[in-house]
Amino acid sequence: MNRRPLSAALRVSAVLLVLLLTIAFSNPPASAQSSGALMNAMTGELHRAMTGLAKQKDGQPPPYYISYSAHDQYSLNIMAEQGAIVSSDSSHDRAADVVVRVGDPKLDNTHGTHRSSAINTVPLPLSDDAGAVARSLWWATNRGYGNALQTWLQVKTETQVRAKEEDTSPDFSVEPAVSAQEKPAVPAKIDRGQWNDRIRALSGVFHDYPHVYASFVLLTNTDDTNYFVSSEDTHVTDPHQLARIVVFATTRADDGMDLFRAQTFEARTPAGLPAQAELVTAIKQLADSLEQLRNAPVTQPFDGPAILSGRAAAVFFHEVLGHRLEGQRQRGNEEGQTFTRDLGKPILPDFLSVADDPTQATFDGTYLSGYYTYDDEGQRAERVQLIKNGVLQTFLMSRLPIASFSTSNGHGRSQLGRMPTGRQGNLIVTSTHKVPESELRKMLIDEVKKQNKPYGLYFEDISSGFAVTTRTSPQAFQVLPLIVYRVYADGRPDELVRGVSIVGTPQAALKRILATGDKQEVFNGECGAESGSIPVSAIAPAMLVSEIETQRQPQGTARPPILPPPGINAIAKPAANTKVEAN
Repeated sequence: MNRRPLSAALRVSAVLLVLLLTIAFSNPPASAQSSGALMNAMTGELHRAMTGLAKQKDGQPPPYYISYSAHDQYSLNIMAEQGAIVSSDSSHDRAADVVVRVGDPKLDNTHGTHRSSAINTVPLPLSDDAGAVARSLWWATNRGYGNALQTWLQVKTETQVRAKEEDTSPDFSVEPAVSAQEKPAVPAKIDRGQWNDRIRALSGVFHDYPHVYASFVLLTNTDDTNYFVSSEDTHVTDPHQLARIVVFATTRADDGMDLFRAQTFEARTPAGLPAQAELVTAIKQLADSLEQLRNAPVTQPFDGPAILSGRAAAVFFHEVLGHRLEGQRQRGNEEGQTFTRDLGKPILPDFLSVADDPTQATFDGTYLSGYYTYDDEGQRAERVQLIKNGVLQTFLMSRLPIASFSTSNGHGRSQLGRMPTGRQGNLIVTSTHKVPESELRKMLIDEVKKQNKPYGLYFEDISSGFAVTTRTSPQAFQVLPLIVYRVYADGRPDELVRGVSIVGTPQAALKRILATGDKQEVFNGECGAESGSIPVSAIAPAMLVSEIETQRQPQGTARPPILPPPGINAIAKPAANTKVEAN
């Protein structure tokens, strides 16, 4: 999901960093106030800013658009390692993004590479003090207007001296005003002591696994309300709640290769998270798989048939296809525009369809991280049919138009402090060529024999990856599988291998899908791109592909620990190299 390749060691660090930095912390007082006063203060200062700046006498152009987007967030964070709590924090945070546009929707200060010139971020008072809130917004608006004016002059100069752009679409779409006043999120009532005990106990499961050298279990709960007002008379109060348990563990093989596993569990509130016994079982399975991985043989480069499990296929589609269907990637001289000219043409086999539906909160009982009702530009979220029977229909649109589409479809998303762009929410892959997964395995073996290969591959779990979409680099992707098996054509038992990376180019990879399983699976995670880190989900059935290319991951040179962990007299015997059932 990141755009740039990482070494194996840095990938582990990046996972830790994303998990710890993208999730906020707090446990609010039960009597947390509704913040109608916050919306009133934002609306009043916005009107004052637009009115006052329109009356300037110095000849400077006034802003044609201003928006305030404030996040009022209560969060809780409990983290444990090795059976002990290492942090148990709560906080209440408020901050606002102030966006100022100068020029007009056809051409403004955000043009081309200048999109970030429109945004300023400012912390807001935690109390509903209208005067204090207004003064914070005033200062950010004043600073933002100055930045916008300066960049607007640059934009006008550049348009005069540079060659005509391929896509001359406007810089901002004209949308009708939106009014949606939902009740602010009510902070969940959480028994802090009970959850401290639960997370502590879950982290202690790793005590029985001496080769798991580092691990943590993290509970986060966020109750967030977004208040959005704009000079177009849009007013949105949008609550969002998410509870999540993250389990992360690492080991190192004798040859120096670092290995990790991660798993998350999501619900709207902590009460909806799995029972303790279910979590313990899942953690034991995760730890067992790490013990097996460190003793598995290292893979060799491979090019041949494979099956991706539903979860693995979901990550694969998110990386390989989803990013290339984001609207802003269809314009600009830097973008590769992989599918820009393919509207109305087949880009997948005709038995596959793909939609993105952020309005869907759950799937088969699983809460979806990519669920939201209004995007970060105040637009109502929409279900978008991206591909129907293999044929490309549309793109994921923010309020940045492209040649074929002039309006938003509710997918303008961003992290606080970033300008929204078209992003994925819940990417959903469906199929009309479905077979039971046992039959899919038989089809894999038949394809292996047909290609005269000794084995095919089965990808049980994939962590993440990156997609290159710019013209200056090859239009390629890489995804990082965690659990991979060789499936032998001669009937030998499946063999776990390690050190595998899937690589390739999207147009070739997507057309090699032969059939799918009959059960869809969910991937929940965080996706990082130019508009920041956002929660996403992907849903897909298992996929049989005629050809997939893999390469070896970086090996690493550090040896495993010389001394055993404290309290362990001898390193336990390695677990047998047998298949672990997926959760």
